[in-house]
Amino acid sequence: MKKHWGRRIFVLVISLFLTGGFWGGAGQALAEPSGNLPVFIAGSLTVPFKAVTKEYNKQYPGVNVLIEGAGSATTIRKVTELKRECGVIGSADYKIVPKLMFPDYADWYVIFASNQMVLCYTEKSKFAKQINARNWYQILQKKGVTYGRSDPDQDPCGYRTLMVWQLAEKHYKAKGIYDKLYGAKGDTMRAKSVDLIALLQSGDLDYAFEYDSVAKQHGLKYVQLPERINLSSSEHERFYAQAKVSIKGAKPGQTINLVGEPILYAVTIPKNYPDQGKALSWVEFLLSDKGVKALESSGQSAVRPAVASDKCKLPEEIRKYVK
Repeated sequence: MKKHWGRRIFVLVISLFLTGGFWGGAGQALAEPSGNLPVFIAGSLTVPFKAVTKEYNKQYPGVNVLIEGAGSATTIRKVTELKRECGVIGSADYKIVPKLMFPDYADWYVIFASNQMVLCYTEKSKFAKQINARNWYQILQKKGVTYGRSDPDQDPCGYRTLMVWQLAEKHYKAKGIYDKLYGAKGDTMRAKSVDLIALLQSGDLDYAFEYDSVAKQHGLKYVQLPERINLSSSEHERFYAQAKVSIKGAKPGQTINLVGEPILYAVTIPKNYPDQGKALSWVEFLLSDKGVKALESSGQSAVRPAVASDKCKLPEEIRKYVK
């Protein structure tokens, strides 16, 4: 009798282990993740996230990470409006995650990276040998000079460019910079900031407003803007807050009012993604030492420790990485 029941219990345990039933809801945490993992991100995160994924796949070779870049607002709306399935969202601005995703599509985010605004150019750019951090806004106003920015309704780099223009008026004590640059003959706009790089390299644009990380990743020359206007330093938060821009909201007719502040990136996992364990394995790796090293190797500054919107709502696996 005892041997009979022993065999039955042994078979039951093995069966439950193989099907994941032995572990109940925690089965995914112990199972090796595999299959596709859609990762929707800000365009400026494309190079860093590919570097992270390369290292991630050494640990999880069965996961096919599908990285798709766009402006951060567009990236989020793919989930909230177009109802596309996505495992991880990476936004270039942490503020729009709660504004566009809470409470229906997410209830937490983690700030993991930072950046700053720069003005990129090439050797072929008009006045390339003359431009600097003191005269860039004057150079852009010269006849025949073209400059690019991204769409503020789609890409945080776009509305941050407008904030830089507003802050420049106060920093340089030169009224009218914003009005002279916005919509001028040389002003060119594209959906996301990385779309401007090809135009810059081909000579179709003289200058483009980009992130510091993007400039480094693509080997571009750039003007290092003063800290008081480049949105990089917590020391100048009060000064940055003088800049204000409105963009499209979550619903037609709604607007989101944004104020200037230091550039901080956020990551989250949409609530409706069916394989939370797989998505979580990627985010956990991103926040780990190996993930941070991969980020920084691609020119992307990391925030360490990472900062949580609400640590109580974070999955247990990543709480150790945040404050």
